[in-house]
Amino acid sequence: MYVTHDPSTGTTDSQYDQTDDVDGILSTVTEGFTSWRATDVAERARILLAIADAFDEHADELAKAITTEMGKLPDQAQGEVKLAASIYRWYGEHGPALLEPETLDVPGARLNRVTHEPVGPLVGVMPWNYPYYQVARFAAPNLLLGNTIVLKHASICARSSAAIEKVQRAAGLPENAYVNVYASSDTVAEMIADPRIKGVSLTGSEGAGAAVAKVAGENLTTSVLELGGSDPLIVLDTDDLDELVETVGKARLSNCGQACNSPKRMLVPADMKDDFVGKLRDLYEGTKVGPAADEGTGLGPLSSEDARDGVVEQVERAVEQGATLVTGGRAIDRPGAFMEPTVLTGITPEMDAYTEEIFGPVAMVYGYDSVDEAVRVANDTPFGLSGSVWGTDSDKASEVAEKLEVGMAYVNEHGTTMAGLPFGGVKRSGYGRELGRWGLGEFVNVRLQRVH
Repeated sequence: MYVTHDPSTGTTDSQYDQTDDVDGILSTVTEGFTSWRATDVAERARILLAIADAFDEHADELAKAITTEMGKLPDQAQGEVKLAASIYRWYGEHGPALLEPETLDVPGARLNRVTHEPVGPLVGVMPWNYPYYQVARFAAPNLLLGNTIVLKHASICARSSAAIEKVQRAAGLPENAYVNVYASSDTVAEMIADPRIKGVSLTGSEGAGAAVAKVAGENLTTSVLELGGSDPLIVLDTDDLDELVETVGKARLSNCGQACNSPKRMLVPADMKDDFVGKLRDLYEGTKVGPAADEGTGLGPLSSEDARDGVVEQVERAVEQGATLVTGGRAIDRPGAFMEPTVLTGITPEMDAYTEEIFGPVAMVYGYDSVDEAVRVANDTPFGLSGSVWGTDSDKASEVAEKLEVGMAYVNEHGTTMAGLPFGGVKRSGYGRELGRWGLGEFVNVRLQRVH
């Protein structure tokens, strides 16, 4: 049973029956693959554009669903719907040209031609923190390629996952090209192990990624993993500390801190640290925490009470191990999954918080004495999703950003996501790339035809 709750009230929203009909589901997408791959790429692109238009048309309804089921603030929910629409639109507009056959200038033959062919049915395992964006990132390029999809969303996002399928079908996507399922982890593993499935993409935790990668590896099935992150944000200098703290502090609270590429670790010069921390404390203590849909709410609930309790426990453990709690850190005593926005300092390598991901509204601030030290601490993590460097001299900041061991490095911004930019990490943040032309390169047969 999939049960969705409203984390703003702590009440149950809806219930959905799970499915275990693996053979029926896989037969559907396998049969669908035969016809969908034969559909002209221009027609597949047209349908993606229609899906983008449908997302825009139903933006209010779609946004309200994720405000209710996972507590996303309305403006952020609207922004996510628009971002998802932009991804479908980008692939509808730019994708066909990227799939054009390529002729290689290699001697010894009359023709060397490379084409990009779909591989077959895929499984997507998606997380709850960005219900529409995560699916679009996986589905849009692969639908354009001609692959078909079984989509298993997070159990708390049953309403929005059904809405995605409904919107896509209304836009003309065949029912057997994309199937939304409410399935258990065991059922998903059974699907991945089935020879009819040719690839799997997961966005989620390290544990879930390892489990999926194991099954995929045992069955020689291609996989893409986008896992956790503990992104560093290095401040070199600033000519407006108030503006900087406002920008990066709110960035950490976006989506209640529940983003893989959120700036979780902030590294600032030692002589700036006290002022930075003081202003960040004031910002967080002045942030209104409340139900996501309420006017004036600056920080809504976490996705669930269990998620909230887990973050609170991480903060308590950090303090027990010697970290300084500047502000926040406690669950708020009211119905729902609310927590005070939190600032931690004094974190050392011996503490769990130094290496683990804290998936909630918690900013960890480090002081540093030299840029080399800042880079060392920034890279001293098992994760490598993204990172950023902030400074008045963008060239100098860029030089520092080049030293970050991440898949995405930013200067004077953090975590920017756009349809044409590659997304993915290194180290324990996963492997493979999504979005842009790179999103067309994971589940594809690059086929050579050489003619003498």
